[in-house]
Amino acid sequence: MPELPECEAARKRIADGALNRTIEGFSLGEVSHVELPSEEDRARFIGTQFTRTRRHGKYIFIGSKDGPWLHIHLGMAGSVRVMENDADLADYIRFTVEFEGGTRLHFRDPRKFGKVTVVEDVDDFIADKGLGPDALEIGDNAFADTIGKTRGAVKSALLSQKKLAGVGNLWADETLYRTGIDPDATANTLEQAKVSEMHANMQSILQAVVDTNATYAKLPDDWLIHHREEGEACSRCDGTIAKKTVGGRTSYYCPEHQAGAS
Repeated sequence: MPELPECEAARKRIADGALNRTIEGFSLGEVSHVELPSEEDRARFIGTQFTRTRRHGKYIFIGSKDGPWLHIHLGMAGSVRVMENDADLADYIRFTVEFEGGTRLHFRDPRKFGKVTVVEDVDDFIADKGLGPDALEIGDNAFADTIGKTRGAVKSALLSQKKLAGVGNLWADETLYRTGIDPDATANTLEQAKVSEMHANMQSILQAVVDTNATYAKLPDDWLIHHREEGEACSRCDGTIAKKTVGGRTSYYCPEHQAGAS
C-alpha cells in the first residue's frame, strides 16, 4: 500500500508536470466501484489551472489558492502519471485530466481502492478526517506526547492515522527494526530516550525513501525491506527475521535485537 514516501513521489510528479496548464476536459475509464468527481464537479475545473500541490500523510491535493482542489487517495495500489497524449497508456486508468497542448494527468488504480474527490478547503478536510500531524513534520515533543504516551502496542500507535499521518505497515516495521523495539512493546513503557530515537529514525527513514522517489532498489542493503521474509538473516545482528500479528497487521521483526526494548 502506498505510504507517505510513495504519495510524496506522486505529488512531485504532479507538481513537475501538471501545474499552470489550462484544463481542457476529463475522461473516465472503467469506473464501477471507484469514487470519482461528478460531471458537475468536473465542470468547475474546465478553463482553470492547478497552481499548487499539497500532501498530508497519505493524502494528495492539487488545486489553487482559492480552490477547489482535487483530493487523490492512492488506496492499495493506485498511482499517478503525467504524460503526453500520444504516449502508450497502461491498463486500469480510471480518471484523466486533459490539459491544453496534449498533456494528461492519469490516475491508475488496478484494485479500485483509491479515489479522487473534490475538496473545497484542504485544512478543513484534514480536520474533518481527524488526521494527526504529518509524519515528516511532527516535532520531537509532539511525537513523545502522541506516540510515547499510548497505552497500546507501539506498532499500532505508529499506524494510527489519527495520531500520526503517513506511516503504514512497511515503514513502521523499518522504524522499529532500526530502533530495536519489539512491535508489541507497550508505547508508554518505553524510555524517553528510546522514543526520541524512534522519532529521529522514523523521519530519517521516510526522508531517505522520499529522496529516492520511493525507489526501493536504491535503499541501503541493510534495511529490513530487503530482508522482509520470515527466516531471512537479520542485517543488524545474528538473529533471524520472524513475523507476528500486531493489532491485526503482519509485522516483520528480529526477536534478537528487538526483544526487551522497553
